[in-house]
Amino acid sequence: MDLYQLETFLAVFEEKGFSRAAIRMRRTQPAISHAIRKLEDEIGEPLFERASRDGTLTATGKLLRGYAERLLRLRLETVTALEELRSLERGRLTIAANEYTCLWLLPVLDAFRREYPHIGVTVQRSLASQIPDQLLERAVEFGMLSFSPEDARLRAIAVYTDSVVFVVDPKHPLAKQKQVSIRELGSQNFIAHTVASPLRQRVIETFARHQTPLNMGVELPSLEAIKRFVARGNGVALVPGLTVQPELARGELVQVAVPELKIARRLWLVHRSRTTLSHAGVVFLEIVRAMAAARGHPFAFRTEHPSARPRRLSRR
Repeated sequence: MDLYQLETFLAVFEEKGFSRAAIRMRRTQPAISHAIRKLEDEIGEPLFERASRDGTLTATGKLLRGYAERLLRLRLETVTALEELRSLERGRLTIAANEYTCLWLLPVLDAFRREYPHIGVTVQRSLASQIPDQLLERAVEFGMLSFSPEDARLRAIAVYTDSVVFVVDPKHPLAKQKQVSIRELGSQNFIAHTVASPLRQRVIETFARHQTPLNMGVELPSLEAIKRFVARGNGVALVPGLTVQPELARGELVQVAVPELKIARRLWLVHRSRTTLSHAGVVFLEIVRAMAAARGHPFAFRTEHPSARPRRLSRR
């Protein structure tokens, strides 16, 4: 049983005869008769009363009619939905990100939604270490990472260059200084993130290399909590620059340069390399590329070849 047979069946019923159904379907009458016979053979029951010439249905035909109409309506809905998807009138974009990398997404999604308001967007919060697997399992279409994954099945696009910044509250004694040395930070109380990360390890190693103690007296579960706690005068912090731009602009936090702690970080937009992106995904990449061209550094759009990726430690 296929949709053509069901369409032919309904045409015979609605046109009240095989000859008029043939004209409507643009087929010969023998072709219409053959399609009906084949459908009846598959079902094992006659669909039309043989004594009638006006397409009167048998009990089986009446039952099939309802299902046939529903299936053909569903086909029409499917075709319409696909056409709308191709014309970007609907669809959904799914992205995995963590608390930090999600901040890069905000201006991009703002531009995307202004251009394509009918496409839904879901950004799910994930641990960075889990995002590559989510991509490979097709749970999401894109992932935002602060590292470039080694798996050749994933394509990584460098989209932003960030740096680690040292911040204090405006009343802190160091707030009036343009820069401090790392040795001057040995007596400071650092507010740290509870989750271990490669960035945290690099900071620890840098302090150790300069023979300076790193006092992490308080550990909090989010960057937002760290910023607010520091702004209240409870310590100092090293955080990604992208995360404190609003607070620095409002004067709630002050950035002080530490020459020995120049740590750059790239943000990567990642998707499966051997797959066809959705229509929403294609135009999303176009928005990302356009934003990089319009804004310039630190925004970017550079694809890295998998073989060029250095090996890295495990990540959260």
